[in-house]
Amino acid sequence: MLDVRRLRLLRELKIRGTLAEVADALQYSPSSVSQQLALLEKEAGVELLRKTGRRVQLTPQAEVLVAHTATLLQTLEQAEADLAASLTTVTGTVRIAVFQSAALALMPETLTRMTAKYPEVRIEMVQREPETALHETWARDFDLVIAEQYPGHAAPRYADLDRMKLTTDAIRLAVPPAAKTITSLQDTAEMAWVMEPRGAASRHWAEQACRSAGFEPDVRFETADLQAQIRLIESGNAVALMPDLVWTGRGTTARLLELPGKPHRTVFTSVRRSSAQRPAILAARETLAATAESVSASNTPSN
Repeated sequence: MLDVRRLRLLRELKIRGTLAEVADALQYSPSSVSQQLALLEKEAGVELLRKTGRRVQLTPQAEVLVAHTATLLQTLEQAEADLAASLTTVTGTVRIAVFQSAALALMPETLTRMTAKYPEVRIEMVQREPETALHETWARDFDLVIAEQYPGHAAPRYADLDRMKLTTDAIRLAVPPAAKTITSLQDTAEMAWVMEPRGAASRHWAEQACRSAGFEPDVRFETADLQAQIRLIESGNAVALMPDLVWTGRGTTARLLELPGKPHRTVFTSVRRSSAQRPAILAARETLAATAESVSASNTPSN
């Protein structure tokens, strides 16, 4: 009988690429991971790994086992969900990956509601960029991810993950309060811009929007911290394209201008299909949806 824990290590190696990354993800030592995989080879009776320089490569036989392991882990996770659903109390831990504006706008109220209604559910939250978080949720680092999708910029799809729309928010041009002459995106062609680092969906979308308006944005400031972006705009040092969620619970001195076509960003949640019916995850999703509805109803940016 093949050991499930060792099979999982093999799958993790397929996903993460190196023994060191597997060890780090599962909190093992690299030597322990290597020893467990060597034992799995003995159990299987075939070669599973081959050295290629300083790395290891999975053999075709290992790939066969990885495919079966994915199915096995889904079955076990479904069994855990069914077992939890048979209980009368909602308990357990839900590990959530979330991007910054959703963390600021949605998580405080969601946590308060969860504590009041589901006191035996523990929520753990880590801030992650959406594309990374989707992969890590598929890889079982997280149970639930809150991610985003900009118009014309599709977020990655994983067959094992479902997708449920949480809310949408308008994307507007945010300019300094003193910039009274700016009435359109074209008027910012000579101004300094602040954007997220390259690779972020928001950065790609913002650059494309500026190019469609006929100019290349002068990106003088890069930061993933939206609070820092807001300060740069309000202090008169930059302009930016900002989604409405960033203004939740606060006013702003910045001027917020609508863009042609009134583009919206979609915010959604994803979980592994095999765990989607786990009561604690259902509770978290239900509570996030209630919070998002509340925020959307009251979130009219003021300036």
